[in-house]
Amino acid sequence: MPEARSRLRRGAATAPWRLKLAAKLVLARLPVAYGSWSRLTLFKHGTMDEPAYAEGVFRRHLERVAPRDAYVALELGPGDTAFTAVVAAYLGAARTVLVDVGPFARRDVEGYRKMARYLAAAGLSGPELEDAQSFEEMLERCSAEYLVGGLESLRSLGDGSVDFSFSHAVLEHVRAGELPALLRELRRVTATGGASSHVIDLQDHLAHGLNNLRFSDRVWESRLFASSGFYTNRVRRSDLLRLFDETGFETEVVAEARWERLPTPRARLAPRFRSLSDDDLLVHNLEVVLRPREAT
Repeated sequence: MPEARSRLRRGAATAPWRLKLAAKLVLARLPVAYGSWSRLTLFKHGTMDEPAYAEGVFRRHLERVAPRDAYVALELGPGDTAFTAVVAAYLGAARTVLVDVGPFARRDVEGYRKMARYLAAAGLSGPELEDAQSFEEMLERCSAEYLVGGLESLRSLGDGSVDFSFSHAVLEHVRAGELPALLRELRRVTATGGASSHVIDLQDHLAHGLNNLRFSDRVWESRLFASSGFYTNRVRRSDLLRLFDETGFETEVVAEARWERLPTPRARLAPRFRSLSDDDLLVHNLEVVLRPREAT
């Protein structure tokens, strides 16, 4: 079975983007549970199910923010696991909140025990999970909450209740019409002195180019496309920076990656994208730290 999954991954990686798009449009309509697709690496929500990777991602964002001791952490879009609950508990968090748009995280407790063992072997101390009997007990021991109502879950958090928040290749998946509201809520829940760190992947999620910009808004934002596992909101660099500013954040651009030339010809893009600057089209990865702007 692992060999079959490996062949499937290689085949998916090399398939033309149009074939990937068509396949996902069809497969997303089949009555198959998300967990089955994830195990086959189709429609998979990230790679946070690997202990070393999960710890590395968390540390990367944590070190950029450097929150106060006994901080409250928030992850947007944890995806296939709630590993962040364990990592945060071992790295000084007093409480952790995980917010997603559905119950995607694996509930098998052994994976979380493995995460705790990995951290303990690195000399860290945290909650004992070896005898935890359920996903819910694991969360309780880690002083963590797992909320799956998306924007409404974020709205349930108190004003200024979060010291450190982060997302990793998640903001690009928020529906375009919901992104401003999500950022306003993120600003509201961020404590004075707190900050939010994000890695944002601006490539299409079909062939790592700009093929998502070929489509009109009517087609791309349709329910058919938005629910088929390849949706990104297509918000480019300049509009992201503007949204961060308008929702009350001071933005530090920590890093950005660019293509040397456009991976998709400008003439092939939908009309509203053709006139964008090279800065907007060539930047394919953006990393930012957002800090609440003080009221004047």
